[in-house]
Amino acid sequence: MSAAAGGRWEFSAIGTQWQIDTAVALSAQARRRVERTIDEFDRDWSRFRDDSLVSALAAVPGRVPAPADTEALLDLYRELDVATHGAVNPLIGDVLHRRGYGAGYTLVDHGAAPARPWREIVRWGEGRLELSEAATLDVGAIGKGRLVDRVVADLRREVSGPLTVDASGDIAVHGHSERIALEHPFDPARAIGTWTVQDRSLCASAVNRRAWGDGLHHVLDARTGQPVRAIAATWAVAPDTMVADAVATALFFDGGPAFAHRRGVEWVRMTTDGRLEWSPDCKAELFS
Repeated sequence: MSAAAGGRWEFSAIGTQWQIDTAVALSAQARRRVERTIDEFDRDWSRFRDDSLVSALAAVPGRVPAPADTEALLDLYRELDVATHGAVNPLIGDVLHRRGYGAGYTLVDHGAAPARPWREIVRWGEGRLELSEAATLDVGAIGKGRLVDRVVADLRREVSGPLTVDASGDIAVHGHSERIALEHPFDPARAIGTWTVQDRSLCASAVNRRAWGDGLHHVLDARTGQPVRAIAATWAVAPDTMVADAVATALFFDGGPAFAHRRGVEWVRMTTDGRLEWSPDCKAELFS
């Protein structure tokens, strides 16, 4: 039986649409547990909320008790930083705000600037998170994937059998298989292929998803503050969603394929001139 044949729950959270399919309809208790997890994560890490921990540290730096996800997120950011030679940096939040994609959604570009060297400013460990300067943490490169994994863990305490959690492109599939279309970044009505996923997660990222102004979009190179120009879209399949999300981000930069290989992650990406590239072990069905 497919997950959708039992129960489907659709809702909006953290600025995106969610769809959860289960073999049986979720109880009110299960839904409350998921809602609490998402709200807790958002209150910790959202740069779009005035009452979040991230916003507080951006206004007044210092040392605070670390949120539960701190080590998982920032340890992986450290890997991404090294793998992409500094292109991925969790202090990209101030650069995105400067370019118009901040809490106020001004969409007014004030020019490019590199992100600050985050490992000189951000410290974590032993239950603490510290910023030595006021700065805006942005964990968007892997944060949604981490949250999907937490939601899956919550649901597995309540339900068994087929389960799919889809947070607008970050998709975890457990207990069954799903054939997922890979949306063409230049034409949402088309697919560049399909990928059958079972007991794994697929994450996708594309420059057309959050775009504004003259060629501006949400995938910026932290070294320059400029949008990436060579890669249009990426897809990655991994055992957990956070790692799939990390690889989907890394693939926009040099070093991304090598990072994916080290992590044992399959991937596909499309260049801005329409060419497809994929990992040697990729099991996606790609259309010619």
